[in-house]
Amino acid sequence: MSVSTLDQELGMEVYSTKSLGVGGSIRREIDDFKVEEVLVDGSKAPVESPVTAKVLGSTFEKQRFLLCILVKRNWDTFIAVKNVAIALGIEQCRIQIAGIKDAKAVTAQHMTIDGGILEDAAKVNVKDIKVIPIGYVREALSTYYLLGNHFTINIKNIELKKATTISRITAAINEIKALGGMPNFYGHQRFGTTRPITHLVGKAIFQGNFEEAAMLFLAKPSSHEHPASRQARQQLKEIRDFTQAMRNFPKQLRFERLMLWHLFDFPGDFVGAFQRLPVKLQELFVQAHQSYLFNRFLSERLKHGLFLDWAEVGDFVVGIEQNGLPLNNVAKMVTDESVSAVNEQVKAGRTRVALPIIGIRQKLSQGIMGKIEGEVLEQEGIILEDLRVNELSRVGGKGGLRAVLTPVRDFKLQNISNVDGESQVQLSFTLLRGCYATVLLREVMKPSDLITAGF
Repeated sequence: MSVSTLDQELGMEVYSTKSLGVGGSIRREIDDFKVEEVLVDGSKAPVESPVTAKVLGSTFEKQRFLLCILVKRNWDTFIAVKNVAIALGIEQCRIQIAGIKDAKAVTAQHMTIDGGILEDAAKVNVKDIKVIPIGYVREALSTYYLLGNHFTINIKNIELKKATTISRITAAINEIKALGGMPNFYGHQRFGTTRPITHLVGKAIFQGNFEEAAMLFLAKPSSHEHPASRQARQQLKEIRDFTQAMRNFPKQLRFERLMLWHLFDFPGDFVGAFQRLPVKLQELFVQAHQSYLFNRFLSERLKHGLFLDWAEVGDFVVGIEQNGLPLNNVAKMVTDESVSAVNEQVKAGRTRVALPIIGIRQKLSQGIMGKIEGEVLEQEGIILEDLRVNELSRVGGKGGLRAVLTPVRDFKLQNISNVDGESQVQLSFTLLRGCYATVLLREVMKPSDLITAGF
């Protein structure tokens, strides 16, 4: 079954399921895509209902960090946090979050404010942002405390009868269950859908081509973005005038304008221009390139008919915590002597097969998978020996391992309706941290055009 051109550009070259998709579209309205963060203690950040239990042992006794729920509607996470900091009159670095949430969605997540005052947080007044103080905790929030996210998503404009819609969704989910989980691709928002260039920028950064990286980020237009943005990028690409670009670039391109201000003052300092961006955004560029290569590895594993729930000699495997999170630092390579024992652990759910996230400290697999990975890198023009630490790649380029499968929990198909011959369904499910709802949705919907489908 063929996949969309954009999927292929992002390294997702195959589906893991053979069932027919339902088509349709997501995010027709912002409320069609809801994300509620879940912490390792089981606490969920609710979009609507009040917090009814202590989170991470929070207390009303004054401690260093104020724990809050941040609910945002149609906001980029970084920009939302920045605006909360401005409203509080504090530096942005004093606010800590556990994970980045979808921008075109309604999301709820936890955050801590270093030295935050409960009464001040409760008064934050920013359009489509709500800050709900919970109490105080001893430590700042970090990814360590994040278990995953609970999604509630409406798929609309399905041109199928109700019974057919139910049948196809059920078939796809049953295939995923039989597989042991969904393929753990990095999803579309990792790269950008309307302008998928972050992995290209990251590749240039990794190779030390900072001018190329900057021009890709600033001046590579997309037919799917706003005409004013597209025109400004095209003009910069043609005349390379950063002074003129400062006048032309729309104000909503905040990060681009930060870089342009720097290049206006310091022409040619492309490293410095990137360093004007938030560190987490700098990380995303490098990590997007690593994610693209991982996606290609995983696609090739599927195309070669290698199992995701069965280890081959030369594969990496990672341990699994009781809560289901992979222990990527507890890893080993499968040998001839260990393959049988390892697969018993895989079958019991104590271990999962993993693939490398290419970086300065991460080696390729061995055996048949290692050969496949080497061929992918050769096709991509990547020479591992040439990867080096530079001013920007050190931000996120160490590499590591990522499990090839991830569980889909609490899946529910609900609120099915049919209006004027079109079906609409609501799906809800929970995924572990670092896993993407759109990866599951692409298996269910199998869209031919990701932009039209709302990805």
